[in-house]
Amino acid sequence: MAIIFSKVGIIGGGISGLAAAKQLSKHNPMVFEATDSIGGVWKHCTFRTTKLQTPRCDYQFSDYPWPQTDDNSSFPSYSEILDYLDSYAKHFDLFKFINFNSKVTEIKFVGDHETMAYQSLMSGKPMWEVAVYNTNSDTIQWYSFEFIVVCTGKYGDIPIIPKFPMKKGPEVFKGKVMHSQDYSKLNTQESTQLLKGKKVVVVGYKKSAIDLAVECAEANQDEEGKACTMVVRTLHWTVPHYSIWGLPFYIFYSTRFSQFFHQRPNQGIFRDLLCNLISPMRKTTSKIIESYLLWKLPLIKYGLKPEHPFEEDYASCQMAILPEKFFPEVEKGKINFKKTSNWWFSEGGVEFDDNTKLDADLVILATGYDGKKKLKDILPEPFKSFLQFPSGMLPLYRGTIHPLIPNMAFIGYVESVSNLHTSEIRCKWLANLVDDKFELPSTEKMLEQITTEMEIMKKSTRFYKRTCISTYSINHTDEICQEMGWNSWRKKSWLAEAFSPYNSRDYEHDI
Repeated sequence: MAIIFSKVGIIGGGISGLAAAKQLSKHNPMVFEATDSIGGVWKHCTFRTTKLQTPRCDYQFSDYPWPQTDDNSSFPSYSEILDYLDSYAKHFDLFKFINFNSKVTEIKFVGDHETMAYQSLMSGKPMWEVAVYNTNSDTIQWYSFEFIVVCTGKYGDIPIIPKFPMKKGPEVFKGKVMHSQDYSKLNTQESTQLLKGKKVVVVGYKKSAIDLAVECAEANQDEEGKACTMVVRTLHWTVPHYSIWGLPFYIFYSTRFSQFFHQRPNQGIFRDLLCNLISPMRKTTSKIIESYLLWKLPLIKYGLKPEHPFEEDYASCQMAILPEKFFPEVEKGKINFKKTSNWWFSEGGVEFDDNTKLDADLVILATGYDGKKKLKDILPEPFKSFLQFPSGMLPLYRGTIHPLIPNMAFIGYVESVSNLHTSEIRCKWLANLVDDKFELPSTEKMLEQITTEMEIMKKSTRFYKRTCISTYSINHTDEICQEMGWNSWRKKSWLAEAFSPYNSRDYEHDI
């Protein structure tokens, strides 16, 4: 079968893939989506109760606002998000670029092994060959591209399964074990039937685990219903809504003024000294938020108060918005907690390092996904080895370009308050790069910038292995705008520039 040539290939049809297809549409990109629908994790890794973690007004494409609603600050459900993404794709005619049921299984580098440097799309020379398996026809087709955009993301596809000592893993458990990814494939009736009347253990305490616990409680409301137990290794701060002591949450972290107090890359010696001097103000902000959460939520009562400051969870994008029903179900005794540093399976359930046991019929592992393995499975050597970095973070310049991997971009691997905005602005930057509107810095300069950002993460939070820019997101986007030749200050007045939040609508086009 002959190799099909095109200028741009995009892997993945989630939010990042759609944003990339829109911004690179003039090059008629070929988008490969392994499933039969767009939406990525919103389609394949969410539950019926899952809602967005960000208010809808902060989670929208710059040129395609949500339909007008009575409450623009509300948190849309996963079905609303899928409808929004479908409407976006139809509005900009993106479906014509998407090849569904097309799974990328292998990538080969066919560029110049001598230079191994970024090359302009004007050359017309293929740099990569991609093998795509079509699940409908059971055939493999090879394609060649000048540029590839990897939008497979950090979540989904490859679940992280904890490792256990010999004879202490799932094989000894007589009940059922599943990962949250498998649970997400069930419809409402199937999930309710699975949970109803069962002694369920949910391993984890992040967003997926919390949503799962609520669904388990809802399925066991009658007298014969069993309580769900969450096995918690690391506690994180949870937030009931985006308001703190009556103040909008954005004033604490999402304005230029509030982010001025946080360290950021390339800030210079004077500002570095200033940040150290005003560090008590950052701690005070964190304490104000913590005091509200401890007043609003029964965290101390149930032993759920984290030992680390709130700011560390925010700086690592680990803050979760609680479902409204979570603590009411806890108060009713439908959700219990077991804190532990180590656990394993037994015949009848799970055991812990304090010699206690917990009977279970079903154990659901909300233990996350291995996004790096997903990349390594398709990238060839030596490029897959370049993904390793001592810090554990993925080394990407502007969260997009690996300095040692030519003509390939990675979108969706940097987190912030709104991952949609984070991906879209990078796709705009990437489109300008592909169109030769600016040049990349030298490899040394890019690696220096990446290292600087990683050092900021290490100073900000103990959970630094997640690439998160939430405490300096505005400055990060400023630098992206400057490289594109855009004005980085987007507001109409100095007052608004200092004290109003930024979102994707501020970056619809150059000003």
